This record gives sequence, C-alpha cells and structure tokens, in this order.
Amino acid sequence: MKIWIKLLIGSILGLVIGFLIPPESQRVFTVLEWLENFALNIGRYAVIPVIVFSLTIAVFELRQDDQFWPMLLKNILIIIGASAFVIAAGILATIFFSPARVPINQTEQLEFFSLNVTENIIGIFPSNMFSVLAGDGIYLFPVCVFAFFLGIGLNYDRNYTKPVISMVDSLSRIFYHIASFFSEILGFIMIVLSAFWAVRFNEVLKTGVFRELIIMLGVFSLVLCFGILPLFLYFLKPKTNPWLILYGSLGPAITAFLSGDINFTFPVLLRHFKENFGIRRRSNTLSLSLFAVFCRGGSAMVAAAAFIVIIRSYTFLMISPLDILSIGLQAFAFSFVLSRHPGDGAYIALAALCLSYNGGEYAAGYLIFKPLAFFLVAVGTFVDVMLSAFGSFIVARANGFIDEKKLASFI
Repeated sequence: MKIWIKLLIGSILGLVIGFLIPPESQRVFTVLEWLENFALNIGRYAVIPVIVFSLTIAVFELRQDDQFWPMLLKNILIIIGASAFVIAAGILATIFFSPARVPINQTEQLEFFSLNVTENIIGIFPSNMFSVLAGDGIYLFPVCVFAFFLGIGLNYDRNYTKPVISMVDSLSRIFYHIASFFSEILGFIMIVLSAFWAVRFNEVLKTGVFRELIIMLGVFSLVLCFGILPLFLYFLKPKTNPWLILYGSLGPAITAFLSGDINFTFPVLLRHFKENFGIRRRSNTLSLSLFAVFCRGGSAMVAAAAFIVIIRSYTFLMISPLDILSIGLQAFAFSFVLSRHPGDGAYIALAALCLSYNGGEYAAGYLIFKPLAFFLVAVGTFVDVMLSAFGSFIVARANGFIDEKKLASFI
C-alpha cells in the first residue's frame, strides 16, 4: 500500500474518532495530549542521526565536485524569495477577504514568549562540539553546522579520511532505512495525532468565533500550495509536470498538517523525495535541512494574517499601508529565526509580533488565538513543508541531481 494512502486512512480514522469524543471530556483530552507527545517523539526519533550523517556526506560530495557553495546560494535565494512571496500573498488575502473581528478576551494572564535570537546564535557553537548530538533534537541548526564542519573535514586528506568516509556513508544509509521504517508505521501514529486535532477543532467550531479566519486560511493555503506554487514549475527546463510533484508530496503534506511539526515531517519528506522523485542524497539532504531551519514563511504568513485580525479587533481604524509593510517585514524577519520552534512556529511568531509591534501595544493580543493555536500551527507547517517540497525539487532539477522515477514506482 502507498504510504500516502496509509497516512490518509489513519488520519480519517483519527478524525472520525476525535469528532465522536465529547469535547468536554477533560480526562480524554489529557490522555490524547500525552499520546500526541509520545507519537511526535516516535516520528522525530531518527531525525538527528539522519541529518548528521547524510548532510555530512552531502557536504563532502558537493565540495568534491566544487558545487557546494553554488547549491547553498541557490537554496538561500529560493528560501528568501519564497518566504517573501508567501507572506506578501497571505497579507493581501487577509486584507481583501477581511475575516470578521474576534472578541477581545483579557482574562488570561500574559505569558512571556521570546524568539531568543541571541541565545540561539550562541547555541550554534556550544563549548563542546559533541553536545549538539546529545540535545533534545528540537533545535536542528547546530546539528546542521556540526555536519557541515564534519563534511568539510572529510576533504582534508583522502589517505586519512577514506575509512571515515566509508563509515559515515554506511551510517547515513543505515539511519535512512531506520527512518524509513518509522515512516511505514506513521499511518497508526496519525490516528492519535488526527484524533487529538479533531477534538480541539470540534471545540473551536462550537464557539463559532474563528470561523471566517479558519475558512480564509484554509482556502488560501490550498489555493497557494495546489494552485499558485505549482505554476512556478512551468519555468523549469526541461519541462516538468507540477501535478506529479503534488501527488508525490501528498504524504508529507498530510503529515505536516496534522502533526504541525517540521522535525516530525522531515524523515517523511526525505524518503518521499528520494523514492518518488529520485533526488540524490547530496541535493535532497542539503536542501531539506536548509528549508527546515530557515524557510518558515508559511508560519510567518499565518502569524501576520492573525495579527491583522487582532489589530482590527482592537480598533475600527483602517490599517495604513505603512503599518501593513511593517507587519510584513517583521513577519519576514521572524520566518528565519523559528528553527527552535518546529512544532509551534506560527503561534510563537504571532506572540512575537504582538509583543514587539508598536512597543507592545497589542502585547496580549495573541491570547485571543490560544484556542486556535493548533490550527494556525497546522496551516503554517503545511505551507512550510510544501515550500520545502517545491524549493528542493527546483534546486535538484536545476542542478541535474534527479534520477527520473515512473509514477508506478512512487511510494
């Protein structure tokens, strides 16, 4: 059975179970919350070893062919362009379709959220290089930096590094197959994730407060990912079929939306892109690592859209073009520093916007969307993953790192 069909069946079963559970059942909610954390840990289990060894070999092979820096630059340019485009499109959609205001609720205590940019920068280079491998596996940037330097080190002298190269290459393949095993059983895991998602969504629907925003974000993200983004593939040469890419990305798309976690989806993306599109390891691992760390334009777009609704809920005054530009630039900047928040990026970005905009004028605004945080995160992660899919494919195709696969062989 195709993996995306397993994921779809598990998701549908979970959604049905979740909608049948009474939303006021606090005990069931607590159990599902614990099961969700357990399920997410299973999905993230092999992420660090796969990134360390596969990215190390990717850096080594690309440097051997003098292609590393051009590949890095192309990925960075696509990440910047894609993030800017998605954030701008999301803001324009929110302004033109204008979701209804939401009631202001100031009863909850203000929580402190910070992107901790300075702390994150320090964490890239800990005092012990090996300590990045013993972390909790949430913050991937230091792991990628470790793999980068290890890959560079393998180019030192082949007489000395050849045994290490063979070992790292073998470990890369071993952990890839371990990660592949977990992707095979994700259909069962999706039952838990989708059930908990449905319980929360059912509770939000009964309030009727966020209905217009939910519809706007849902429709816009579908049109963006299944209509607008595929159009960019027509500029590729040789010509490619964008619907084939969409079909091959269904598994990661389902996983991303219902898990809301980039790290959880990473192994699924890695396997689908290797076995569906034939993207070689050197391109696949490098691109997906960069996109997972830096390309959070979807999460930032969702945060900007929700923040505009917050401003409109606080005041009946029109939002000036200068304010819109300011929101867009802040969201764009935040999209590059969300790597420590793989599972709640959109909500953290929204909190950061509220706390930083106009000296904290709307500091408590993000609390309005606390019940809807899971949905904002789901949409944001879905768009992030689809950006990773299209961006990684474009880079691999442009550099000839694709071995064409037939549709019948897609997993």
